This record gives sequence, structure tokens and C-alpha cells, in this order.
Amino acid sequence: MEKITQLKNYAIYLKFIQHELDNLFEKQKEYLCCEKGCGKCCKYGQFHYSEIEFLYLLTGFMQLDEEIQTIIESRIIKILEEKKNFKGNLPFKYDCPFLIDEACSVYDYRGVICRSFGLMIQDPTGKINVPFCAYEGLSYSKVLNTKTNEISEEKVKQGSYKERPLGFNVGYNNLTGREYSNKFNVVFEHKKPLIEWYENKIL
Repeated sequence: MEKITQLKNYAIYLKFIQHELDNLFEKQKEYLCCEKGCGKCCKYGQFHYSEIEFLYLLTGFMQLDEEIQTIIESRIIKILEEKKNFKGNLPFKYDCPFLIDEACSVYDYRGVICRSFGLMIQDPTGKINVPFCAYEGLSYSKVLNTKTNEISEEKVKQGSYKERPLGFNVGYNNLTGREYSNKFNVVFEHKKPLIEWYENKIL
């Protein structure tokens, strides 16, 4: 399927999935600390993207001012050099090069993994995973038992919250899985860390 058609289908998919995610964020807003200027989720990660997500991101990048584009490009070159010289056994992690002044410079074109971060995720086994920022005093931290890594029912009761803290099936692999791929005729192929899309690309 040609890339233009894929991008159009992906844009339709994004409109649908963003509406669904917005509803979940609204239901859980009592527990969330997500706001412009935080940027915790954009730092020291891998940020997995499929090819269609990357192509869509580039359309947003091309609309930025040339000065901002230059800043981002220089960051990408620096990260690629650091990755080349990385000797650790753990996965290479980095700050997202699109984070400018603690805000996403391509917010409307950001990837799926960026859109769902902040919510608790329920994995296929039923286990609930809190976002890492909960351990830094942010989302869900007020109801988290850091010793058990689980939500504290006692803290929930003490807080008199209107909604319960819930986990949702909004993991990256689910949101880019077969169900959505078939429904919107979008191919989420070649998933890999964002920076790896630039390794063989001339800036």
C-alpha cells in the first residue's frame, strides 16, 4: 500500500485512538500530573516507533521553523554518536531530541507510545503497571505503595476520590496491534527505537 494512503489511514486511526485516550485521561485526572512543562516521559527512554509513526512524525518536523529543525538535527547527530560509542550491556537510552523547552515540538504528530503515557497499563496477564513517574512523586504517586509496587486501597479510601485508579489495555503493542491495524487498514511495521530510524538516514 502506498505511503500517502497509509498516512491518511493513520491520521484517521489517530483521531479515533486519541479520542479514546482522552476519555481515559479524563476519568483518571484525579491521579494524573501530566501537564505542559513536565517532560519526564520524554527523557531517558527508547521511544519505540513503527515506520508509519516515524513518517507521520517527519511531516510535523518539516513544518517547524528552520531554527528549531537545526536544533533537533544537531541533537540527533549527537545521540547517534553517543549510541555508536555506547558500550553498556543495557539498552541504549536517550532524551527525545524533539523535546524543546520541556515541551514536545511535534506534539500533534507524536507517536502512539507518547500519547498513552501517564495512564496505568494492564498487561495481558492482568497485572497493573504504573508509569515510572509515579516513583518520582507524579501520576498515581499519592495512591501508590512503593514497597509492594501496587495501588494502596487504604490511600484510595483516605483520598476520597470520585473514580477508582484503574489500569487499561493501552500498552504500545496493543494500540499498534492486529485489531487496530485491521480496523483502520494501517500497517505498523518495523517497530524500533525512534533514534534507530535515523541511523541510515542522512539529515
